[in-house]
Amino acid sequence: MVNHQRVRRLLRKMGLEAIYPKRQTSFSHPFHEKYPYLLRGVLVEPPNQVWFADITYIRLERGFVYSLVIMDWHSRYVLSWDISITINADFCVSSLKLALKSARPEIFNTDQGVQFISVDFTSTLEGSGVKISMDGRGRVYDNIFIVRLWRSVKYEEVYLHDYLTVMDARRGLERYFTFYNSERLHESLGYKTPHEVYFGDSNKKQKKSHRAT
Repeated sequence: MVNHQRVRRLLRKMGLEAIYPKRQTSFSHPFHEKYPYLLRGVLVEPPNQVWFADITYIRLERGFVYSLVIMDWHSRYVLSWDISITINADFCVSSLKLALKSARPEIFNTDQGVQFISVDFTSTLEGSGVKISMDGRGRVYDNIFIVRLWRSVKYEEVYLHDYLTVMDARRGLERYFTFYNSERLHESLGYKTPHEVYFGDSNKKQKKSHRAT
């Protein structure tokens, strides 16, 4: 009987490690414009005040795909998502355009990945009048909510199913995000679902604005 620490020590001593896709989903580009971080000291209360996006990898039986999620900061509601076999900007831009059809945030926050600082992505935001905010290097907790989302996705869906194909992954993630938005209760949201908070608080905000006018 041995514990995990001894196993790790012996693996290091023998130079052994598992073969798996490394988590390199964000690559900055030295010639693209960098945007300032706009969320320092900002109190995020209503829905659609701040959106943010992130990319992770989803394993398949052979290989992996990349998955993007766009989320509302206040409610944790997943506004749109997509998967791609390549980590380019195209599927990010299409997901962004889909999310912007239903609402528009005041601020959109991402890391400095080349997909998010691409001209197509930033021009879509600027054309919609959205302020662009980007995490500084080392600010690993700026998108903490989406990091927790990815953890839930992988432990509650991906690791429980062996996706054979890209289509299997798409069907599994679609099933999970529907559950996440509409059924999964969050302690931090007062044991409500993201759907309840996003649409409930949005309606309250609209009613207040109507009374003000």
